[in-house]
Amino acid sequence: MDQPLEAQLQATLNMIPAYTWYATPSGGLIFVNERNADYGGLPSEHPLRYGTDTSPAWDSHIPFLHPEDQEETRRVWSECLRTGRAGEVSFRIRNAEGNYRWFLSRAEPLRAKDGTLLYWIGVNFDIEERKQAEVELRRSRAYLADAQKLSRTGAVGMEVKAKRIFWSDEAARIYGYAPGTEPTPELILQRAHPDDVDLVKDALARAAAQDGTDFDYEHRLLMPDGSVKHLHDLAHRVRDEAGNEEVVGVIMDITDRKVAEMELRQILDLTPQHVGVLEADGRPLYANRVTLEYFGVTIDEWRALPQAHDPQRASRLDLVHPDDRKHFLDERRKRFLEGTPHEFEARMRRHDGTLRWFLFRLNPLKDDRGQITRWYGTATDIDDRKTAEERLLQENVALREEVDKASMFEEIVGGSPALTAVLARVSKVANSDSTVLITGETGTGKELVARAIHRRSKRSPRAFIAVNCAAIPRDLIASELFGHEKGAFTGAVQRRLGRFELADGGTIFLDEVGELASETQVALLRVLQEREFERVGGGDRIRVDVRVIAATNRDLSAEVAEGTFRQDLFYRLNVFPLDVPPLRERREDLPLLVEYFIGRYARKAGKRFKRVSKRTLDRLKAYPWPGNIRELQNVIERSVIVSDTDEFTVDDSWLPGGTVADSRLGLSGRLSAHEKEIVEEALRSSGGRVAGPAGAAARLGLPRSTLESKIRLLKINKSRFRSRAPRSS
Repeated sequence: MDQPLEAQLQATLNMIPAYTWYATPSGGLIFVNERNADYGGLPSEHPLRYGTDTSPAWDSHIPFLHPEDQEETRRVWSECLRTGRAGEVSFRIRNAEGNYRWFLSRAEPLRAKDGTLLYWIGVNFDIEERKQAEVELRRSRAYLADAQKLSRTGAVGMEVKAKRIFWSDEAARIYGYAPGTEPTPELILQRAHPDDVDLVKDALARAAAQDGTDFDYEHRLLMPDGSVKHLHDLAHRVRDEAGNEEVVGVIMDITDRKVAEMELRQILDLTPQHVGVLEADGRPLYANRVTLEYFGVTIDEWRALPQAHDPQRASRLDLVHPDDRKHFLDERRKRFLEGTPHEFEARMRRHDGTLRWFLFRLNPLKDDRGQITRWYGTATDIDDRKTAEERLLQENVALREEVDKASMFEEIVGGSPALTAVLARVSKVANSDSTVLITGETGTGKELVARAIHRRSKRSPRAFIAVNCAAIPRDLIASELFGHEKGAFTGAVQRRLGRFELADGGTIFLDEVGELASETQVALLRVLQEREFERVGGGDRIRVDVRVIAATNRDLSAEVAEGTFRQDLFYRLNVFPLDVPPLRERREDLPLLVEYFIGRYARKAGKRFKRVSKRTLDRLKAYPWPGNIRELQNVIERSVIVSDTDEFTVDDSWLPGGTVADSRLGLSGRLSAHEKEIVEEALRSSGGRVAGPAGAAARLGLPRSTLESKIRLLKINKSRFRSRAPRSS
C-alpha cells in the first residue's frame, strides 16, 4: 500500500465513531485512531497516532489489557496470525485514568488483489454496558424474584368485540412461530402443554367475555422439539374513547427462572441447613427437604401453617419451646414491621417431640421502590454448640471447684512394697476402659490413684470429673450426677448438665460410692450397663462414653450381705479392685512424705528448714496414723506454721500414744485382744450394723469410717453378727 492510500486509511479510521486500529502482517501495532488514542491517554506526538510506531510485535502493547485477559487475547491473536483468518476476543482495556472497560475486538485481514496480506484492520466495540448487564443477569439468577425483570417479554392482546388476537414478533418467537405469523386460538392451543390446555382455554374464554377479568397466571408450552417452556401471562382490560374494549398484556418466557428454581431447590434439598421463603407478610411459601423432614410435614402442609408472627394465628408457636415463645413472637413481629434483617435463637420441636436449638436468620428482599416482596430465612442447628457451651460452663464450674479444693498432694510419693504393688496394678489397668473400684481407709489417697489412672489412659486429654457422693444431699445426688431440666424441681430455674455429661469422653470418679441411695444405685447401674441415662425431669435418653472409677472406705461386700448395697451394682463396679494401703502399712515411705510436705508448705510460708529433728522423725514413724496421709499432711502444715527455727519439729501433743479409737475406748495398743472383744460386743448388740443411730459406731462413740478401719485391722467378720437374713438385691 502506498503512502497516500495509507494516509487515506488513517483518515478514514479517524472518522469512524469507534475504536479502530491496524497492524502489520506480523502483528505489530502501527496505528490507532484518535478515539483509541484519546481513550488510552497517548500524547499528541505519540507514533501510534501517525502510523509510525516501529513496535516489533503486538505483544508490546499488551500491558494496556487487564492482567486476567492477556492470556486469552494472546491466544486468539496468535491464532489469527497463524491462520490469516479473522478473529474476535473480548477484553478489558485501561483508559487514561487507569480504569478498565470491556471491549469486543474484531480483527480482519486486509489483502492485496493477489491475496498478499497487507494489514490487519481492527475495530474495538465498547461492550461495557452489555457486560454489566450480563453480570447483573448472573446476580439476579441468585434471587429468583428478580428473574422476571430480566426475562424476555412479548406484547399480546385481543380485540374483545372482533375476537381478534394480536401479538408482537417477540411473542411469536416465544411460541415458536415465525415473526409476522397471525395468532389464532388454534395456534396458541397447539403449543399449550397437554396438562395446561384447559387452563389456557379458560384464559382465552375469559379474555373474550364482556365481563372478563385481569390475568396473572403461569402455564407451559410443549415445543415441537419436545422441550418445555414456562410462561407468565399478565393482562388487563382497557377501553378506548369509542368504548371499544381490548385485553392487553405481556407474556414472559420464565423458563430460565423455572429451571433455576428447580436447580436451586434441588441444591437446597441437599443442604443440611433449614431454608425457607416467606411472603412479605410472613406467610410460608417454600421450605427445603431438611425442614419438612424435621417437622414431619409436606410442602402443602407447611404452606397451610398459620403465620408465626401473627399473635392471633400463632399455632406454629406449638413448634417452639415454651420458654422461647415470647421472644420468638416479639422478635419476629418487631423485625417484620421494621423490615430489617434479623437473627435470634430458639428451640424447635421435631416431629418426634425432641427439642433442638436453632439460630434463625431472616433477610428481606425488596423491589425498586423499597417494598418487601419476600423474606428469605435459614435455621442453623446449633444444639451441639449450645450443649458444648453449657458443658464448658459446667466444666469451668467443676474446674473452679477442683482448684479451690485443697488436694491431698500433687504426686504419689513413696517406694514401699505395698505402694509399689498398687502402682503396678495402676499401670496395667490404666490403658483399658475397665471400671475400677478403689478401696481403702479415709485419707489414703484414693482420689490421687484415680487421677493417676486417668492421666495414664487414652482418655487423659478429656475431662476428669470428681464427685464426692457423701458430700451431696441424697435428694440432689441424682441431679448432680445426671443433670436436670428446667422446672424439674423447686430451684431448677434452668437446664443443668450432670457430671456424667461433663465427663463424656473422659473419666468420672465417684468417691464414697457406698453412700448412694438405692434409687441412685439403680440409675448408676443403668449407666454402667447401657451407657445412657435421663436428666431429672426429662424424657430424652442421653448416651455417654465415660469411664467410671469408684472409691469407698466401706466394706461393700459386707453391705451387699446386709442388703444396703445392690449386689449387681457391686459386681459392675468391682471389675478391677484396687486396695490402697494405709500409711501404717507403708512406714518406709514416711521420711519421703515428710520431706515432700515440708518442702511444699515451707515454700508457701516463705521458710526454710535444714533438718528434721530425730525425735520428731521417730515419733512420726511410731504413730499409727489413723487419718493416714491426710492426717500427716495436716500435722506437717500445722508444724511448719508454728516452727521458728531451721530445725523442723512436731509438738508431741499432736501425736498421742494411740489411735483416735484407742483414746476413745480407753485401750492400749497392747490390749488389742480386749479391744476386739469390745468391738465385737458392739457389733453383736447392733445386729452387725456399723452405721446408723443404732449401729456399733454410735454405741462406741466413733466415726463410722474409723470403726470400719478398726474392724479391718482386727480382722473381724461383722457379717456373723447379723440378726436377720440379707435382702435380695
